[in-house]
Amino acid sequence: MAVREKNGEKVWRRRTSKQQWAVWLLWLCGTAIFVYCFQLISEKTIWMFVTDAPAQVADLGYRMFPPEWGYMNELWRPLWDTINIATLGTVLALIVAVPVAFLAASNTTPSVVFVRPIALFIIVSSRSINSLIWALLLVAIVGPGVFAGILAIAFRSIGFCAKLLYEAIEEIDETQVEAVTATGAGRAQILNYGVVPQILPAFAGISVFRWDINIRESTVVGLVGAGGIGLELNAQIMDLGWASVSVILLSILATVLVSEWVSAKVRHAII
Repeated sequence: MAVREKNGEKVWRRRTSKQQWAVWLLWLCGTAIFVYCFQLISEKTIWMFVTDAPAQVADLGYRMFPPEWGYMNELWRPLWDTINIATLGTVLALIVAVPVAFLAASNTTPSVVFVRPIALFIIVSSRSINSLIWALLLVAIVGPGVFAGILAIAFRSIGFCAKLLYEAIEEIDETQVEAVTATGAGRAQILNYGVVPQILPAFAGISVFRWDINIRESTVVGLVGAGGIGLELNAQIMDLGWASVSVILLSILATVLVSEWVSAKVRHAII
């Protein structure tokens, strides 16, 4: 707030003149950047396709209706593979994420100078690469199939789970740890009786939440050959089988809704 004298009276203003000019300058720079970016996008956009998009959407919707429900018999196995990719990928990620989280937490790491930076680097590396990129790399390394999808989901989930878990570890009640330490307990006993009981609810919630996310992501990794229903979706799109594509999309929607319901029930039971 700024004060300005007017006819001998104090007038309160939200900003000083310099602050107001600085705000207008920021708005001017932001507008200039927006216009420049829009020009770059416009130069690389074929606007004829954009204006024709509504007609193309209507034509595609006409081809996808009615869905070819008989194709559903061929989707049960890919759907099961998708659920397995999400579940096994989540389990594998948790196996790795738990020790990484304990190494990353400032109050449980054996070395703040050496070990903690390595654990944080693992967390950042995992979270910075999308599961689709992991799937592309792993398909090239281990070949196409469900195994590549499981690893892609796991590598992506490690950073997510470890980050939330190590934050929960750092927020524990230290008085309980001090009480266990006062009994003469060793380091493993302190973790087992002073830390773990406090983070179990957070661990369960993080696990279920990540599994729910992985159900969605496991439908995508198949588009690059990592197994699951995404593989079937990509094949039908390439074959222009739009009636079958609509069945696949409805199946994915139903699977996501069921997983959302299950995860909500489990989280409610835990909390």
